[in-house]
Amino acid sequence: MAVYTDVSDEELGAFIDRFDIGNLLSYKGIAEGVENSNYLVHTETGHYILTLYEKRVNPDDLPFFLGLMQHLAAKGFNCPTPLIDRDGQMLGELAGRPAAMVTFLEGMWVRKPQLAHCAELGKGMAQMHLAGADFEIKRPNSLSVDGWAPLLEASRDRAYEVKPGLAEELTEELAELQALWPKELPSGVIHADLFPDNVFYLGKELSGLIDFYFACNDAFAYDVAICINAWCFEPDGMFNVTKARALLEGYRSVRPFSELEFDNLPLLCRGAALRFLLTRLYDWLSVPEGALVVPKDPLEYLRKLRFHRGVSNATAYGLDK
Repeated sequence: MAVYTDVSDEELGAFIDRFDIGNLLSYKGIAEGVENSNYLVHTETGHYILTLYEKRVNPDDLPFFLGLMQHLAAKGFNCPTPLIDRDGQMLGELAGRPAAMVTFLEGMWVRKPQLAHCAELGKGMAQMHLAGADFEIKRPNSLSVDGWAPLLEASRDRAYEVKPGLAEELTEELAELQALWPKELPSGVIHADLFPDNVFYLGKELSGLIDFYFACNDAFAYDVAICINAWCFEPDGMFNVTKARALLEGYRSVRPFSELEFDNLPLLCRGAALRFLLTRLYDWLSVPEGALVVPKDPLEYLRKLRFHRGVSNATAYGLDK
């Protein structure tokens, strides 16, 4: 469930009056998503998405997130575009939360991605990397290698509840990644959360990307590694090299990989797997009793991590040097 903050008709109507989008006709909560409260809003001029930013989002980061979407849209990249109110502001307050309205993006996310979807994702991700190259605001990635140790420490004492010996295995993995993590890869703005539900399609064609609330500055190839983890394993846990090849070839058709990126891709895939394992582990152990949110299985990413540990070079992902 992704509506944590209820909004009354009167509050929403007053908020919408700040924009030149006509009167409110209807609205409903959106069930998908886990970080913020989202509503589909219908006014006299069309449909929009209202987002109320919950406590896990740092308000100081919102100018980056909203400014990035505005920047990408101005470059012709398909993503939700923040609305600007009559005072020239993208961000307001509603029901005690920071809030913003963005344009509605046509399309649907695919539950069972095919090769064409993976290829389109690769192209779209590379286009986003290029379009964000001159975005001036910077945001470090708090969930990259320097942020993993605090996450592990927060779950260490109870990690055995998920799997005996898990804390010890992750401690060893983290130490190795910290020692080997590359520092000089081509970098810029990345999405950092391109799971299938954040990628919209019309048929087999990409219609755009949504949910930029983990976006940050980091290595482009790390974004690719996140997508390999999220898109290229089947429900039974088997790695699908054909999907990985389609994703990577789609990406490289827009932005070529450097030799350094090629050489470090297996390590980056390990790091991406560890990052989502650690956040899932923390959420798994922190769900309050009676919560409606069902946490995602951290062991899914342990299996992926172990797969990447067995990869010697990027050819295993279908990528020719």
